[in-house]
Amino acid sequence: MVENSSEIRELRQEFEQKKKEIFQLRSALTALSAEKETIFHQLKSSGQKVKSLAASMKALKDERDALTKQVQELKGERAKLNSAVKEKASEKKKVEEKRDEIQSELEYKGNPRALKHEIEVLERKIETEVMPFSKEQQLRKRVKELQARYKEATKLGEVWKEVNTSSADFSETRRQAEESHHSVQEKAQEAQQRHEKMTSLLQEIKKLRAEEKPQADKYTQLKEEVAQTKKKLDEAAARVEELRKILHEDDERSFTQKAQERTMEVREKIKKGKKLSTEDILAFQALKE
Repeated sequence: MVENSSEIRELRQEFEQKKKEIFQLRSALTALSAEKETIFHQLKSSGQKVKSLAASMKALKDERDALTKQVQELKGERAKLNSAVKEKASEKKKVEEKRDEIQSELEYKGNPRALKHEIEVLERKIETEVMPFSKEQQLRKRVKELQARYKEATKLGEVWKEVNTSSADFSETRRQAEESHHSVQEKAQEAQQRHEKMTSLLQEIKKLRAEEKPQADKYTQLKEEVAQTKKKLDEAAARVEELRKILHEDDERSFTQKAQERTMEVREKIKKGKKLSTEDILAFQALKE
């Protein structure tokens, strides 16, 4: 119980000050909470962007790794084909050398078909025409010479077939090697493109992380300020409630004391036979109750 009226005044002043303080603290808490919430949503949005970019990076990495594996496999195939090209080139060269050697040894440089036709004509002539024996012997000798030339010419034809086959094999193997080389370059370029996209996304993530840092620091600071302000508000509210009870008790005590004093005045009037006013009667009845 407060006995001194000056103490009552001081408590009432403190009560009013605390109510003002509560108003200010509530306003500050609302502003701080709003700012904290704004930064929270910004950080959340940034985090979602980072998560999305990271997922894209992972997908690109998987694609790049798969392409890199294909490149390695294709390089192996290309190496085999390049080796095969060298072998085919060597075979082709040997066959061409064989052809050139046979050609250099041949006396007849003409078309084997012409030889064959001439042989057939002479053989038919020997079989169908009547001629002196010496003439027939001469033609038969000629046929043998032509048949020998035809045999050599036929041998050259076989070599030409080998040359053509070898050239075709060489060309096909070289084509496959070139296609394999093109595939290696194509897949390697695709892998490089994925890598460059990954690098670009990584830079975006780093940029977002750098932007998040001051925001995260600010959020931590605001979180602490909100906690401190709330604590001050709770303390001020508790003090106001305490003062409210103290002042309410004092008000009740003051009212009772005043009522007693008024009743004493009414009794004094009754003793002296003075006329009572309506307020006097009500005060007297309130005390009795």
